Amino acid sequence: MWSNIKDILKYTFSSVISLIALVVFFFIFDFDFWTSIGLTIGLGAFLYYIQAGGRMQWSLKAKKQRGTLGKVSADKEAFYHSKGMTKEQIAYFRSTMDQAKNTIQDIESNLQQRSKLKAIAARNDTVDILKDFFKNIVNQPNRLHEVDKFLYTNLPNLKELTDKYIAIDGHVSKTKETYTALDNCSKTIDDMCRLIAEDYVRFMSNDIEDMDIELELAKQVLKRDNEGKSNENALDEEL
Repeated sequence: MWSNIKDILKYTFSSVISLIALVVFFFIFDFDFWTSIGLTIGLGAFLYYIQAGGRMQWSLKAKKQRGTLGKVSADKEAFYHSKGMTKEQIAYFRSTMDQAKNTIQDIESNLQQRSKLKAIAARNDTVDILKDFFKNIVNQPNRLHEVDKFLYTNLPNLKELTDKYIAIDGHVSKTKETYTALDNCSKTIDDMCRLIAEDYVRFMSNDIEDMDIELELAKQVLKRDNEGKSNENALDEEL
């Protein structure tokens, strides 16, 4: 609300300045008083509409893009049903993951705003892990219960910590205590990034186990093939 009031005041001030400039312009070119006033008010209102109206439309569009979920597609709904999910579970899952997506986008933006945070993110592959983690959860919605800690604790905490770091680092005047707080915050952010990496590895361990099983099966097939070839050679030798 306060942001909207500030926008209105800003555009009103801008329009008043424009009105004064227009009045001066019209009087310089000898327009009569009432014509000058009428033209000034008309053009001033137009300028205000362009600035304030355009800004509000952009704001509403941004909120709509981020704040609301569209209707689930038929293919995606069929995919959810194939995982045994009910209508209520689908709605809950989509809402949860939409919130997670917004949080990840905020974290990515925060991590790019300070060199210290960039270094921490690069060291832990944080952004790539977050995006791949999100993709794999979306592709395996029936495993939502396995990522409670990531979605409801570690992910929001990382966002709050990066928000806090940026806010403190933005102080115009910094004291020894400020730098100590920044150092402590950055260390906690580093720890949180490692925790999220551990969440990711734990979730993806099923893929590793599946790969190990497939490798073992492949080895057994190759072994049988080799034994078969050996037997064929033995038969040839006997002939």
